[in-house]
Formats: sequence, structure tokens, C-alpha cells
Amino acid sequence: MLVSSATMSESETHRAITSVWKIEQARLIAGLTRMVRDISLAEELAQDALVIALRKWPETGVPTNPGAWLMQTAKRRAIDYFRHRKMAATKLEEAGRIIEDDAPDHEADIIENLDDDVGDDLLRLIFTSCHPILPAESRVALTLRLLGGLTTEEIARAFLAAEPTIGQRIVRAKKAIADAGIPFEVPVGAEREERLGSVLGVLYLIFNEGYSATSGDDLIRPQLCEEAMRLGRTLARLSPDDAEVHALVALMEIQASRTAARTDSRGEPVLLLDQDRSRWDQLLIRRGLAALDRAIALGGENAPYALQAAIAACHARARRGADTDWARIAALYATLARVTPSPVIELNRAVAVSMAEGPAAALVLIDAIKDDPTLRNYHLLYGVRGDLLGKLGRHTEAMLEFRRAAELTRNEREKTYLLGRAEKIA
Repeated sequence: MLVSSATMSESETHRAITSVWKIEQARLIAGLTRMVRDISLAEELAQDALVIALRKWPETGVPTNPGAWLMQTAKRRAIDYFRHRKMAATKLEEAGRIIEDDAPDHEADIIENLDDDVGDDLLRLIFTSCHPILPAESRVALTLRLLGGLTTEEIARAFLAAEPTIGQRIVRAKKAIADAGIPFEVPVGAEREERLGSVLGVLYLIFNEGYSATSGDDLIRPQLCEEAMRLGRTLARLSPDDAEVHALVALMEIQASRTAARTDSRGEPVLLLDQDRSRWDQLLIRRGLAALDRAIALGGENAPYALQAAIAACHARARRGADTDWARIAALYATLARVTPSPVIELNRAVAVSMAEGPAAALVLIDAIKDDPTLRNYHLLYGVRGDLLGKLGRHTEAMLEFRRAAELTRNEREKTYLLGRAEKIA
């Protein structure tokens, strides 16, 4: 069944295709990788299906199940690929049988049938991409590209790195996986533990990109947050005694609880202290706090994800913004900075210090890191500094900082917000 193209303009159809692609791209590539056992080929087939959709859907309408349509189209392209290249008959027969017999995965079945670990293509793809044969930075970049559907530019911004550098990492990583013949599977035992840290790092960055999109028209990309949380919960089932897995799940659940309150009716951002806390998802908060308690019980209280989850929990427990324990948050950030030194963590600590001790104390911390090379093009540095300067009555300087932040962000919602702040304080 199709949604009639007569009811949608061409631009609306293209927007619908873009939205569908963001949601379905990772599942499509993961499912195709299972079938053809080649990540690069799977990406090509998925892109082919997208091109066909861009050509056909404006004429025929968007299918009611666009993800299934894309997968079926990609499967047919896979069969054509093997036929046209005259591969061995046995290979064609095997690939064709896998493709024809393939049935969609259902989340309920995945959760209920963990005896053979995980029947989840996305999780298999993450573990494959996080193989120790790859350098750590390449594992994360490749998985963000494949699983998060992020562009090379978005990944570069997430890493605060140069775009060509990230592009080279991704290309080399795919080649290394193909050359080594790495199996498409979720490993067991010690091998799984060896890759788990990289997998958690990937889920963390995918969630962060969904929670605060680096580019585009939307402040939030909920499908990325939801996918990261879903995979995190599955990992918690796989590794029930790993404190950091539970801590990451806690962090994601608590942060995601604020989603409904983070934008207003026009899609504009709403600052944390201005959010309607009655709109926070209490179920997600309860689940997140329970996961944090589990991580602490397992001895992971001072591990990085647990510290971040504890910071999020301080906000979740405050019924009003005025009730927030900012002194504890600042102390938690100080501990986190010792565990994993980072100018971004120092930036966040400065925000907490501004609330606990005032803007002057925070500005000292900001000025100590503002010349760090990794923050040179980080728009949040200038946004935070602008806010502090404004509170100190240094309005002209604050205006310039907000304008600088607006120039650097690639997210249109953030740009509008920052320019608005610059205009108000001028």
C-alpha cells in the first residue's frame, strides 16, 4: 500500500524519504551485511535502494512500510550483483537462499531468545566494527557512520577532528575488516569483554548525536537516542555484571527523560532550568536511577559513565530547578575531570560552578581553557562564555560571543536561538 503522491508535494516526498533514510539506514546496512558478508557492499546496496526510492516515490507515493520496501529493493539489487558478476554458482545459491528465506527481526523475539547471544543485526554490526584489529578511533568512527547514520562531517564535529581525517579512518577501517575476513557476529567470553569498551563508546556518541544534533533543522534526533538505548539495554542483558554497561544505560535513560520538555511548540530549545518538569518521563527516570544503583552496587561508582549518570540523577531528583544540588554536580564534574581529563568536561564543570558559586568563579575556569585547540571551533564554549559575560553585565562582549557561537553551530535551531540571545543582550 502506498501513500498517494497526489497528497504530497515533491518537496514533502523528499523530506519523507530523508526522514525514512535516517531511521532505516542502520537496520538496512546491518541486515544486508548479514546477507552479503561485506560492509562496503552492503552500504552500496543500501545507497542503491535509496536512489531508486528518490526516483520512484515522488511518482508512486511513499510506501506504508518504507523500511521493508527499501530492504526488498536492496535484496533484489544484491541478487543482481551476484548474477551480473558471474560469481560461483554455490555463492549465488547460498546468498539467494539467505535473502529469500530472510524474515524481519522482531525486538520481542530478540529479547526472549538470547541463548545464542543476540539475533540482532545492529548489535552484530557494532561488534564487528569494534574489532580490536582496528585502532580505537577508527572503531568509533566506522560504527557511528554505519549505525548512527552520521555523515563524515557530523562525526568529525563529534570528535572535534578534521573531516578528511575521519573520512580516511572510515575507509581504512572498512578495508581492514574486509581484508581480515572478520566474522559478522557478537563474540563471547573474553573477546566480547575486549570489545565492550569500544561498543559503549559508540553507543554514547550515537546517543549524544541524537540528544543534541550537530547539524540539520532539528535540535533532537529521537530515533538515534532510542536506538542507542535499545542496544544498551540489550548489552545489559548480555553483560549483567558489568558496571559501566548499567551506568551508560542509566545515563541515557535519565537524559532521554527530558526529551519532551527540551523544545517548545515551535521546536525552539528550552533551557534546562526553564523546562516544565512535569513533562519529564518519570518511567525513564525510575529505570535510569535503578540502573545507576545497579552500577554502583557492582563497584562502578567512580567510573566515567557512572559519574555522568550521577550528574544527570541530580537534575532528575530536583522537583524544581531551584532545588538542584549544584555543589554536588560541580564536585562530580571535578571527579570526572580527574578520571578522564578533557576541556569539554572542564567546560561543563564551569557551568555547574557558575550556578553554585556565581559567574565570576566560572569565568576563571572558562578563560583557563578557552585557548585549548580542541575547543577553538566548539560553539558551546562561546555560548557558555557569552552567558557568563552577560550575567556579569559585560553585554558587548557577551553579544560577540553569542554571535561567534551562532557562526560555528551547524544546527539551525541552535543558530536561531544564539542569534536571538545576541540580539537581546546587544
